[in-house]
Amino acid sequence: MKIQAAVTRSRGAEFTIEPLILDEPQREEVRVRIAAVGVCHTDIAMRDQVFPVPLPIVLGHEGAGYIDAVGEGVTDFVPGDAVLMSYRACGVCPSCSAHAPSYCHRFFPLNFGGARADGSTSLRCDTGSRDATVHSHFFGQSAFASHVIAHYSNVVKVADTAPLGILAPFGCGIQTGAGAVMNALHVRAGDSLAVFGTGSVGLSAVMAAKIVGATSIIAIDRSDSRLALAAELGATATINPTREDAVAQIQALTGTGVAYALDTTAVPSVITQAVSALAPRGTLGIIGASHPDETMTLNIIDVMTNGKQIRGIVEGDAEPALFLPTLIKLYEQGRFPVDKMIRHYAFSEINQAVRDSETGACVKAVLVMP
Repeated sequence: MKIQAAVTRSRGAEFTIEPLILDEPQREEVRVRIAAVGVCHTDIAMRDQVFPVPLPIVLGHEGAGYIDAVGEGVTDFVPGDAVLMSYRACGVCPSCSAHAPSYCHRFFPLNFGGARADGSTSLRCDTGSRDATVHSHFFGQSAFASHVIAHYSNVVKVADTAPLGILAPFGCGIQTGAGAVMNALHVRAGDSLAVFGTGSVGLSAVMAAKIVGATSIIAIDRSDSRLALAAELGATATINPTREDAVAQIQALTGTGVAYALDTTAVPSVITQAVSALAPRGTLGIIGASHPDETMTLNIIDVMTNGKQIRGIVEGDAEPALFLPTLIKLYEQGRFPVDKMIRHYAFSEINQAVRDSETGACVKAVLVMP
């Protein structure tokens, strides 16, 4: 079928909305008519080839919409179902078998390979030539488009009346921040947490920390407006490192440092500060995506003698089909007010939405389809 999609054709280039041809769904696939899609930092990083995804490609991986058609073997979805989409996992490797699909042994080829698991793409230009291929299945979906093909396993059904313009980014950034607190670090009532970087991922972590009862929630960011929003959403203290020493302030606020810290910035110097801000036996979760060649220097004796732990976290250790309904229920109860950080844009305004995301003019941009 003919669709409209925002195509990335060269490194750093603006998205161009073009007519494309989309395959019919194959076995175990569904076709989704997109209603809304979040703009994530990862989309921008892939546009800029921080990780070299194949070009041309349709990016977008926080899609929400309605099932439009189903392929052979799909029994859990029917046309008309409202759905969110998340990352793709193989379902059979040791990690998937251990209910840890975000660490799937095939995560990179399935989510960044620009094709189905068999190497085929679902998109092409309407030219008939051999070079008309456009890469698809970014995070199993390529949701910067009017319609997408996805495997049924990375699609989650929601209520027909669900506000998809709000829920779309739950499938990646929001579940990453909230899941880091709830699933990966297991922050509990009375615990302390420092969140370095208060974009949508960091703010989701702040909200989750409030939900689980953390009593000291410290937000660190260079933007005063984002720190103000963090305080509104649950941070008990805020620090702007351009004006004060973040580590010294955290030590002053807590006495011994925080039990948990999260880095969403992927800046090595900030990660080093986060380690220094940990109390003895504290844990740092790294959820910011750095350049593949990025490294950092740590004080080994500090980590060793204080029993500190550092761990990577992907997608909030979440199984989307289980975790997303929990976050949605919390939103419905008014306990997870993600709408306060979302700004909507028309799909045709995708480049403006990306610029506003890069400059910090908006926290979370969500594109809404006509």
